[in-house]
Amino acid sequence: MADQAFDIVIRGGTVATADGRFEADVGLTGETIAAVGRGLAPGRREIDARGRLVLPGGVDSHSHIEQLSGGGIMNADTFETATRSALMGGTTSVISFAAQHRGMRLTDVVDDYAARAARGAMADYAFHLMVANPDRQTIETDLPALIRAGHRSVKVFMTYDKVQVTDEQLLDVLLATRSAGGLVCVHAENHGMLKWMGDRLVARGYRAPKFHAVSHPRAAEIEAIHRLIQFSLLVDQPIMIFHVSTAEGLDLIRKARAEGAKVYAETCTHYLFQTMADLDLPGLEAAKLLCSPPQRTPSDQEALWRGLELGDLQVLSSDHAPYRFDASGKLSAGADPDFKQIANGQPGLQIRMPLLFDAMVGGGRLGLERFVDLTAATPARIYDLPRKGAIAPGMDADIVLWDPERKTVLPDALDDNTGYNPFAGRTVTGYPELVMLRGAVAVEDGVLRAKPGSGRLLLREAGEATRPTGRLSPEFDPAHNFGADLY
Repeated sequence: MADQAFDIVIRGGTVATADGRFEADVGLTGETIAAVGRGLAPGRREIDARGRLVLPGGVDSHSHIEQLSGGGIMNADTFETATRSALMGGTTSVISFAAQHRGMRLTDVVDDYAARAARGAMADYAFHLMVANPDRQTIETDLPALIRAGHRSVKVFMTYDKVQVTDEQLLDVLLATRSAGGLVCVHAENHGMLKWMGDRLVARGYRAPKFHAVSHPRAAEIEAIHRLIQFSLLVDQPIMIFHVSTAEGLDLIRKARAEGAKVYAETCTHYLFQTMADLDLPGLEAAKLLCSPPQRTPSDQEALWRGLELGDLQVLSSDHAPYRFDASGKLSAGADPDFKQIANGQPGLQIRMPLLFDAMVGGGRLGLERFVDLTAATPARIYDLPRKGAIAPGMDADIVLWDPERKTVLPDALDDNTGYNPFAGRTVTGYPELVMLRGAVAVEDGVLRAKPGSGRLLLREAGEATRPTGRLSPEFDPAHNFGADLY
């Protein structure tokens, strides 16, 4: 046995990357993919992958884990339960938030989240630095230092009373991130429109959960995306626009990108598979589906699919934000809340990959290579996750074997701690049957093998997505601003 070349060989499957598919064996040594080719030498363990697709582990770049909301509600998942569900659905790397609130020091926040993740996470993980207290300590010292230490993405909100940044503070964050080499990710909705519409609906007795969709006018997203792009252009700082939900917002992104702006954008599973009509449910049932921005219309769904096809949207995340349907979560304000008192968010880490595989591969939308690209390769590239998102020599051995013919009825509850599944009863074709994280079997035949704490923190170097374009606005160009140095 000593002359065997590999620890594990995954033999005879169809390997797929963002660029193509081919029949090949995959040889693993330790945590790494050592070789991809036909007729590889034996391994200490041989895995028969005939009839299976051999794909990179999913990268979910937008998830809320063990996080206190702006409203003071702790979401349902710990790092252990969230990453357990991620692995069960074929996702091996997650980016969640180190969420600063008013009065908190950002370095302390990151230390706290990192300690909790180290104890519980079973998938590999990174953090977005969520800035809600943009004081001088944060902007001038802590944020640049943390970015340079490897936390290369920053999150801000343009709405919500307890976490929103003002226009001036947003510019401070953009400029501080530019100086340190990071990417700014933004929840882009107009705060005034949301507050005015929400208050007006409740005052007139429209309290049911379904009115949440009405309280977030599509104009609020459109206006905020337009304004955000202008801020980005002013200081020449790359941005990621989170959870795009409207065709008009997407049009603004497409135009900006065509004109050379460094604008990236994501959409999420629920915008592709749910519409606002799904909220028209009796009692409080729709509370389980509330998210922000809300679900839109079938025509918006088609526009988003088209945006994914054309490359105007680069990332498909879950925006996993789990709250139990009880007093600890969705019903924290009591048994008869109005929609403004209901925590926003759905569980999604476990079902993102199966839903998208069913639509994109089995259903023929965009195809297998684009599935790999959008769910693994591109988020790994944009967020500079080392050695993730592809099956190639030298990459981490994060590998998922998919049975492309398996039909699965999605269960009432998932392996997270939410207690319900927004897509319960839906049948999907194609499902992961073996999941490997850095060469170790994490899930096999529906059984979890990974242990709490086996996930690893992914610190990142500044990559292409973080680099400014170099196209200075006139106000920041010394050739046009009387020689002022504003950087």
